[in-house]
Amino acid sequence: MILTGSWHEYKDTISEWKKRKTNPKTIIGSRTETSRSKRKYKDREMKGRDMYTFESRIRLSESDENEKLTLTGLLDYFQDCSTFQSDDLGIGMGYLRTMKLAWVLNSWQIDIRRYPSEGEHVTIGTIPYMIRGPLGYRNYFMDDEGGERIAVAQTVWTLLNMEKEIPVSAPAEVVEAYKVEPKLEMEYLPRKIVLPGEGKELEPLNVGKHHLDANHHVNNGQYVKIAMEMLEDDIAVRRLRVEYKAQARLGDGIYPVFYRSDNLYVVSLNDREANPFAVVEFTVDELKSCLSR
Repeated sequence: MILTGSWHEYKDTISEWKKRKTNPKTIIGSRTETSRSKRKYKDREMKGRDMYTFESRIRLSESDENEKLTLTGLLDYFQDCSTFQSDDLGIGMGYLRTMKLAWVLNSWQIDIRRYPSEGEHVTIGTIPYMIRGPLGYRNYFMDDEGGERIAVAQTVWTLLNMEKEIPVSAPAEVVEAYKVEPKLEMEYLPRKIVLPGEGKELEPLNVGKHHLDANHHVNNGQYVKIAMEMLEDDIAVRRLRVEYKAQARLGDGIYPVFYRSDNLYVVSLNDREANPFAVVEFTVDELKSCLSR
């Protein structure tokens, strides 16, 4: 739901949502029609929290050759989750667009304990844990049907004025709508990614229409897909980190540079002058079976 009325109407809508937030809520998304999860969590840190979740089932179309959810599929689930939350609160992309605002992703860190199989039931959740000035900090998680945590993530976002392309503080109504919770337990690494040693320049590519998102920039997940093409086939990613530095647009050239240090693979996706659009870091296991059990 997109709100375009007065602030008083907006407050009334938020008040009504708060009254019924404990009831099951239908979410219509690009993936499926799902309901808010009401199951019990084995993880004690989740009890009593007002986190936002939706349930899904891993599809063959988002699985790899081993019938496991792909890394980019996991990333898409997480992004969809926060999009659903923002839409349901009435402060989604459409609402922000009326103020010429948009959240732009600064960084990802996703830690994967295992990749779920095709057909497996999962719960995806998100928790905003800090909003400070133009910056928003958000956790994500995916749990299996038994309540075991199989992936967890942290992100940092910046709210931009899309006309002036400058950071702006989040409006009061946006800050008030989100329920900020304590951050999840995980290893929090720095946002900045250090390039390990000398890199190898790889074949450049041009940004096509299929790379773009609703803001007409290269989609966050597309940078990861491009970087993954540089990896070997017999490895499994157990940690993904991405540092976004600039926005690539239709027709821009992307010039990948590949780095490796032991089980660390880094791909810097640069412009023609070697300025990075994004730096993508993969921590890998040698065999995919290590993360598929």
